[in-house]
This record gives sequence, structure tokens and C-alpha cells, in this order.
Amino acid sequence: MAGVSLNGIVKRYGAVQVVHGIDLEVAEKEFVVLVGPSGCGKSTTLRMIAGLEEISEGELAIDGRYMNRVAPKDRDLAMVFQNYALYPHLNVADNMAFGLRIRKMPRDQIKTTIAETAQILGLTNYLERRPSDLSGGQRQRVAMGRAIVRHPKVFLFDEPLSNLDAKLRTQMRAEIKRLHNRLGVTSVYVTHDQVEAMTLADRIVVMNDGRIEQVGTPMELFNNPANTFVAGFLGSPPMNQMKGKLTENGAQIGSSEIKLNGVTAQQAGRDVIIGIRPEHVTLAPGEGTSPLPIALDLVEPLGSEALLHARFGDDNLVFKADTQGDIGHLTGVGEVHIPALLVKIFDADTGRALSVGA
Repeated sequence: MAGVSLNGIVKRYGAVQVVHGIDLEVAEKEFVVLVGPSGCGKSTTLRMIAGLEEISEGELAIDGRYMNRVAPKDRDLAMVFQNYALYPHLNVADNMAFGLRIRKMPRDQIKTTIAETAQILGLTNYLERRPSDLSGGQRQRVAMGRAIVRHPKVFLFDEPLSNLDAKLRTQMRAEIKRLHNRLGVTSVYVTHDQVEAMTLADRIVVMNDGRIEQVGTPMELFNNPANTFVAGFLGSPPMNQMKGKLTENGAQIGSSEIKLNGVTAQQAGRDVIIGIRPEHVTLAPGEGTSPLPIALDLVEPLGSEALLHARFGDDNLVFKADTQGDIGHLTGVGEVHIPALLVKIFDADTGRALSVGA
């Protein structure tokens, strides 16, 4: 097993710089997910680790070894692609064995390795089938099997679930997580899906415009986003954000005031963004909460809970609420309550989180 170290990694295409000095340490056996919107540089960063893109500046090390000039085949990595990249004319067993034959592994050892890996992935009954005879989820398991049989130091995943339907994505997420727990191989995973990032990662790296916005565990980023971008990217639905101004007692939002503890005299009058997660809002008043009048637009029932779409001034807000078996009691909601301890405050100009409140 091995760790991966990125020190000041830059990628340029001619005069255009798309990755701006990435610094990241992936520990041995850690599962790190790079997440961000399309075009943020996450796949380019992964491809530089793999050696499929040349590093313009900075240093890459794997297991403490300098890798900038090492060929992809010599980095001891295995990559799982979005489009599976299977050989259509080969059956499952031969697809999984292809790399082992290139390495001239003995035939008996190949057969044993394929059988063991197929057992892990539930592919034993499909070894004689070709990719065209498999479902999308089965093809992705074959692609992972081809990576596993090599016993690499590092697994790289490039949006491996994006071609699957919602149900299969959920199933495959669980399989990938179980597989990592079983094998304990250092893994770097790229996705634009923040749900995948939250459920799979030991640590999440949120990227935007070729830069790292924040690194931390899923709950660290969910509970304490470093800026408005991270707050708005992680969470389903994402954090509500409202324009306001700090006062000596809290924050003024339109004609309403949210009570906060700890606002200093120097901070009073500062323009801010008020952040509150949809899950943290209540319909009934409670200790330490402040009322917020809303104009309800829409109720989306999801079963045991519903999403309330509402407006407050110029802001569109979304809240989660218990349905109690039906949504009749939710259609007349005209006020919600904001708990002071769960409010996040961001500077209106920079978007950076501020230390305000208890």
C-alpha cells in the first residue's frame, strides 16, 4: 500500500492554466474523493496522478517515490473509467486477465486470481459472458475486477458510476465502499455527485476553478463549510443562503432578526451571508430559535419527509419537514424557526466563513 503526495501541482494547456497549485496528501489506505462542478480540474488532477496528463509544474510522489517522469505502466496504479473500457471481443475472465497476461503471470496463478476476484465481486457466474451480455452494473464490476487482480498500490476512479441509473448507483456505491473496507487500498475517486462524495469518502476535497476550496471529512465539510461555495455545493438540498447584516444581537435579514450569540461590536454592521441547512430549520419554535416569515411556493413529498420551497424577500429557500404521514399540515406554513447554534455566517464580499455565534 502507498500514500499519494501532490505538491504545488499545476496543469497548463499552452497559455491556459487549468489547475492552480494543488497541495494534497492522501494517506495510505485512505479513500479520498475529489468533488466539484464540471470543469473544475478534478479529472485532470486524477489523470496527472495516473500519468495520462503531463504535470506542468510541481511534484507528484507515490509511496515516497518521485513520479513526474515515470511512465503510467510503471506507477503501480489501477484506474477504473467512466465508460468501463472493456474489450468487447473478450469474455469477462479474459478482460480481467488481460493485464496479468501482459505481465506474464503464470497461467495457473491467473486462473486462481480471477476466480478469487470474481467471488468477491459476484461475477463467478458471468466469467464466460462478453460485455455486451452484461448490465451496466455488471460491466462496472468487471472493470473494478480488472483493477483488483493487479493488486496495485493505488486505485484511481474517474466518475465510475455516472453512466448508471439512480438505483444502480446506490447499489454500486455500497459495493465500492465494502470493497475498499475489505481491501484497504489507497483510493482517489473523482465525481461531480456530492452524494457519492459524502457516502464514500474518508476525506473530501472540494475543488472549484482548478483550486482546492476545502479538505476534510464529510461531516466536517457539511457542518463547517469554509465558504459559500462549499456550503452551496455539499448537501442535498444545499445550504440556504440569505443576505443580511450583523447587529449587536445577531443578524438582520430584511425586516427579521436572527438571534446569535457572540457578535462583537467590531462585527456589528458588517454585510454577511446567513447560511442554514434545510435539515436544521424547524416548523415549531424552540429554545434558541428565531422566527422567519416565508411565502410557501411548493411542497414536494418524499415519503417520511417533504421539501418546502419558499421565498423570503429576494431569496429562494428550501426546508425539510416531517410529513407525519401526509402533507396537509404543511401547505399552510407561513413561518419557520431558525436555531441560532446551527446558523453559519459568511463574509458578503469574500464568501469566507466568519467566527460568529456560540
